[in-house]
Amino acid sequence: MKPPFRRFVGRCYRAHHPRWSFAPESGDGAKRHGGRFNPPGVAALYMSLSVKTAWLEAQQGFVFKAQPLTLCAYEVDCDDMINLADEETRAAADAPLADLACPWEDLADRRTTPPSWAIAERLRKAGCAGIMVPSFASSARESDFNLVFWRWSREPPHLLRVIDDEDRLPKNDASWR
Repeated sequence: MKPPFRRFVGRCYRAHHPRWSFAPESGDGAKRHGGRFNPPGVAALYMSLSVKTAWLEAQQGFVFKAQPLTLCAYEVDCDDMINLADEETRAAADAPLADLACPWEDLADRRTTPPSWAIAERLRKAGCAGIMVPSFASSARESDFNLVFWRWSREPPHLLRVIDDEDRLPKNDASWR
């Protein structure tokens, strides 16, 4: 069965460690460490549909312990997306909410493949560029959503570009030395 692909056009947000502000379109951190929807070795770019959700995700729900972040906005126009925030689409894509919300870090630490990784791998192999999912941050609300990209570029059909019209972001890591 072919997954129900859709096009996503809109603005997304990402809050990340300031150390990597020179590479705001990189998925290397997720590739190195893994994430809910990518095992180590697979690049992924995690974003949110709102500034608030990006903050929650980056702080892991511990807003009382806020650490410095670089917050960026992105222009997105991406084909081959699947909206797993929608119940009917989840059913059509065989992606149960419980599997998406699984305790992926605990499972990975025990050397068990998290169901969210298995779903992501199956969707990537089917040609999916990314997914929209509910936020699973501890203080997230039903209206908080994230996007996870496995394929992106600065050009269509998988356009994802940081908005930096005033050229404020550093171009390399020399400022951290």
